[in-house]
Amino acid sequence: MPIVGIAHVQVSITAGGEDHARFFYGSILGMGEVPKPDSLSDRGGVWFACGEQQLHCGVEDVVHESRRHVALITDDLEGLRAALAGAAFPAIVDRRIPGYRRFYTSDPFGNRLELMQPE
Repeated sequence: MPIVGIAHVQVSITAGGEDHARFFYGSILGMGEVPKPDSLSDRGGVWFACGEQQLHCGVEDVVHESRRHVALITDDLEGLRAALAGAAFPAIVDRRIPGYRRFYTSDPFGNRLELMQPE
C-alpha cells in the first residue's frame, strides 16, 4: 500500500511553551489552533492547522537546533517576513529553488522553518 499524504508534522517545544508557540505559529504565522483530543491533553503541547495538514508542537525536555526543518507554503511571503522581523525573528535567505521565493527562520524553540511562496 502506498503512502498517500501527510497528516501532520511535529516540532518540539519545551514544557510550558504553549503560549510562545501560540504567539509564533498563531499570531505571527496566522495558523489556526486545532483542539487536541482529550486523550492527549495531559502531554501538553499545542496543534495548528496548516492547510489540509497539521503542525503539532510536542513537549520535550530539550529542543536541539538542527538543519532539519518543516517547509511551509504561503501566499504572502513578504508579509510574513515583515511580521517575523517585527517580532525579532530574522529571515535567512538561502539559494534559490526554481519556482519559489523562500527564506528560513527559527521559532522561539530553535526549530528551523522554511517559508516558501510559489512564483
